[in-house]
Amino acid sequence: MSDDEREEKELDLTSPEVVTKYKSAAEIVNKALQLVLSECKPKAKIVDLCEKGDAFIREQTGNMYKNAKKKIERGVAFPTCVSVNNTVCHSSPLASDESVLEDGDIVKIDMGCHIDGFIAVVAHTHALQQGPVTGRAADVIAAANTAAEVALRLVRPGKKNKDVSEAIQKVAAAYDCKIVEGVLSHQMKQFVIDGNKVVLSVPGTDTRVDDAEFEENEVYAIDIVTSTGEGKPKLLDEKQTTIYKRAVDKNYHLKMKASRFIFSEISQKFPIMPFSARALEEKRARLGLVECVNHDLLQPYPVLHEKPGDLTAHIKFTVLLMPNGSDRVTSHTLQEVQPTKTVDDPEIKAWLALATKTKKKGGGKKKKGKKGDKPEDAGDAEPMDATSNGAATASQE
Repeated sequence: MSDDEREEKELDLTSPEVVTKYKSAAEIVNKALQLVLSECKPKAKIVDLCEKGDAFIREQTGNMYKNAKKKIERGVAFPTCVSVNNTVCHSSPLASDESVLEDGDIVKIDMGCHIDGFIAVVAHTHALQQGPVTGRAADVIAAANTAAEVALRLVRPGKKNKDVSEAIQKVAAAYDCKIVEGVLSHQMKQFVIDGNKVVLSVPGTDTRVDDAEFEENEVYAIDIVTSTGEGKPKLLDEKQTTIYKRAVDKNYHLKMKASRFIFSEISQKFPIMPFSARALEEKRARLGLVECVNHDLLQPYPVLHEKPGDLTAHIKFTVLLMPNGSDRVTSHTLQEVQPTKTVDDPEIKAWLALATKTKKKGGGKKKKGKKGDKPEDAGDAEPMDATSNGAATASQE
């Protein structure tokens, strides 16, 4: 077998080394999330929180594979974002930004880490308050979490992407919330954070995706955003965009010197993964990035907003579709939430009762949960509702 063939063969979860790299990246990003969460306090500067998350990921990944014969790329796979209240996503301000958290804010933290291009991403929602979360804030957080638990059980070999889209919308509706439009859950591969197989959160007229079936040994970033509003977020100000990704298949001869300087820096430092403009020299970056984006050399990740007063929640996790079942490798336990709604829908309860793992000796496709499966399984999840007192948690172990 040639080196090329061997390389090709070992890039998915059939290789134990690849599984280890995914799980190591997941362990680091879970700890980074814990660190940022512990720093989320009233008057904490948002840019400082983002910096702390990224610095922790760089430090922890930097300590790994130091003595490897071949250089192994590792570090931040998606810059830390801290988006508050009606801001939906991608808020990772520049160093000069003075925005701070306030008591009562609904805070969404989103981040990613990679080792040798094998990526683990996570997003989590936390209300900045003492005691249980109640009212509509509880509804929107519970909707995102229950939708994530359902998605975990439906992203499995043999199921289709549209099965997941329909199910998560039904879950959100049970809490009188909406799944936010335009959010995509992507398959991930080595050095590819946004693979071609996707789950569209809300099939709409603007965005269509190809029908796809999940297969064993695939990896997905399942991305769920819920809103108490219409779920149709808007870009309010392009100047708020700070996260970009190099479009590797595009070329253009930039006219401005500042643009050429910035693009050269990006190509050296961030050839593949998304990055924050904070990592570039601020004044020159502001000038140069515009031309790069206008000519499609960079893909922007816009900061989107629902209407003022709307609340949004974000849960994202990485799942490995292993032969013995789905392995959710990134998550964080939720604070206590007490939603106003009771979820009685039998279909939602049936989805939540599905097992995520099969018995090891059986292998192959996953079966419905049996009592004997419990030690292996994330197990039955309860809908988070007014009757459960919100004691559901995100399953990881």
